[in-house]
Amino acid sequence: MSPALSPFTVAIYTGSAPGSSPVFAEATALAVRAIIARGLGVVYGGGKVGLMGVVADTTLAAGGRVTGVMPRSLVDGEIAHTGLTELEIVADMHERKARMAALAGAFIAFPGGSGTLEELFEVWTWQQLGLHHKPVALFNVDGFWDPLLAAIDAMVSTGFIAARYREALIVDADIESLLDRVDAWQPPAAKWPAPAADPAVPEIS
Repeated sequence: MSPALSPFTVAIYTGSAPGSSPVFAEATALAVRAIIARGLGVVYGGGKVGLMGVVADTTLAAGGRVTGVMPRSLVDGEIAHTGLTELEIVADMHERKARMAALAGAFIAFPGGSGTLEELFEVWTWQQLGLHHKPVALFNVDGFWDPLLAAIDAMVSTGFIAARYREALIVDADIESLLDRVDAWQPPAAKWPAPAADPAVPEIS
């Protein structure tokens, strides 16, 4: 296995809601079992509800290691999963995203809502800027990401995203194929030289 995955934890971005179809939870559980079967750990947002809860419960049931990262305000709101291997409590959402990025060797967006989109686009943008050299993937359950991909393709065709960054974004509906592609991934050329230091993005390369 290449350095892309072997020593690392996978960051999973997904929804705090279950979605309107059971296919989302079923696919999430299947994917998490595949990740754990490869000897990888999981880091996610720390919640016990929705697909986030499925990620945690499936990881634990499969004997895997799962780290949650959650702001204090959400922990106090009693939505944190209390049975995790480790729960890191941070000050705010900015620190949560930076900490997850630092812990992860790869990022996979499962179906989710606006928070999932925020996390996805941040790490994909950081990849383009050369702030990290880690694969970013979309687990395209039941075509969930197709509308977003159409929008991204429009950004490519109109000159706002370079084609090489679209090609670097891994998209797959089959989790085993997705993980194989993550494992073989090579970073694209950065848009500009990475800044010497960015305090908002601590130690994620």
